Amino acid sequence: MAQIELGYGRGARVAFAYDEARFALLAPAETEALQPLSDAELGALIDDPFDAQPLEECISPGESVLVVVSDATRATASAQVVHLLARRLIQLGVAPSDLRIIFATGIHRPVTAQEKNELLTPFITQRLRTLDHDANDPAQHVQLGVTEHGTPIELNRALVEHDHVILTGAICFHYFAGFTGGRKSICPGLASARTIAATHLQALDTERGGRRAGVGTGRLDGNAVHEECERVAAEVAPSFLLNTVVDERGRAVKLYAGHWRTAHRLACAEYAAAHTLKIAERRPLVIVSCGGAPYDINLIQAHKALDMAAHACTDGGAIILLAACPDGTGRADFLQWFDAADSRALAARLLDAYAVNGQTAWALLTKAERFHVQLVSQLADKDARHMRLQPARTLAEALARVDAHAHGYIMPLGARYLPVVE
Repeated sequence: MAQIELGYGRGARVAFAYDEARFALLAPAETEALQPLSDAELGALIDDPFDAQPLEECISPGESVLVVVSDATRATASAQVVHLLARRLIQLGVAPSDLRIIFATGIHRPVTAQEKNELLTPFITQRLRTLDHDANDPAQHVQLGVTEHGTPIELNRALVEHDHVILTGAICFHYFAGFTGGRKSICPGLASARTIAATHLQALDTERGGRRAGVGTGRLDGNAVHEECERVAAEVAPSFLLNTVVDERGRAVKLYAGHWRTAHRLACAEYAAAHTLKIAERRPLVIVSCGGAPYDINLIQAHKALDMAAHACTDGGAIILLAACPDGTGRADFLQWFDAADSRALAARLLDAYAVNGQTAWALLTKAERFHVQLVSQLADKDARHMRLQPARTLAEALARVDAHAHGYIMPLGARYLPVVE
């Protein structure tokens, strides 16, 4: 029997002994693991940007800089990256009082004081001013017109009150925006709720219902959501981008520095090449772990791992999702979407009154209808059942409910790897 430990919540692991004749592991070989980058290696990459001038050539002494950082739902190695960046900017003549950090929370909850220290280190939080974004506070937003598709461009006014905007973040697959990183730091990260809803509505086919053609995991070209978010971000024209790829411990193993659009596209292409796993067939059982915190901080985030598992499971098969969800579903209003009779009714409701989290609920419900999904989590059983998920407290409990002879896959790193049938 082979042994594996699956991430679950903050620091916890779920041990699983499995028969290699029955289960295949969907993860890279250990020999392919990249080593975390040192400060010196990160610094060298910052000095050699892709399709952009070096920082010292685009930022002058006395200018102000806004650094955009992801919130606690993302692992981006921001503590290391922002510390190096702040030191570099101050060396270039940016006064600490003119250097600010803003958290791109989108419609997520605010970042706590403890999370700020973890995301930035106490050294940075004690010395630089941090800003919080509220997508529902009109006083925070500035209106910059509309896109050619009619999307209102309403963004946090800090983006236009600084001489330069530098984006940080991490590259990973996203189930309808294609990839994280890049333009997402601005839209949805620092956009109004109205702008976020308008851009995310592009994921749905408003005439036929369901997902719009071209929208999906790992797709940029022809992806209406990605393209609309880029149009919004272009109104800010960020001066520089620093996007990482992190390992399962959240350490930077790659860094892409340079132009906010072209460096991001390069990062996405290389990430897809390295994180696509070819499989010969779908199987009737998939055990998937989000990889632990922060990827399973709530169910909305954990859904991304479920989405990847769906690529490897046969229709009508079973998926066991390990997601601690200490923050619950992620939104107080998330469960009300599941009052709908089925995914068709939910889609109709979205087309009548769209909301971002309603789309996540619809995507989750379509999978719950297509597969037998068991959720190993801290959520209340009644909440799991309301979402058409079968609750379980342990992996053993969930396994006892499936065919003991069914062949399957184990996905220990959830949303990180995309299974593709050859």
